[in-house]
Amino acid sequence: MRYITFRRLEVVSFIHSGVYSALLICAFALGKPEPATFIFGLAHGLIWIAMSLVCIAAARARIIPFWLAVVVAVLGGLGPFAGSIGFIVADRQRHAHGPVRTEAGSGR
Repeated sequence: MRYITFRRLEVVSFIHSGVYSALLICAFALGKPEPATFIFGLAHGLIWIAMSLVCIAAARARIIPFWLAVVVAVLGGLGPFAGSIGFIVADRQRHAHGPVRTEAGSGR
């Protein structure tokens, strides 16, 4: 679990949103080019499954709030933008509530 950090999860969430955006563009704006739609759809599904499992584990380890893990796992399949927005909100809440719990003075 030491390799799972808030920032790394946040970055992967934004990458997932980018992959989903590319899927939407391929599917609707470009008239369904078959190989690209399949590749981006598969990537979206696999990233969503991985993000859901990792975020649930991260919530249990108190790396991210429980509500954020639920947003990523439940809404992430239909729109990963909700998870990315959730990370922004959680980051602002962390900074508003003072110092963040760290392990052995490692920063964040």
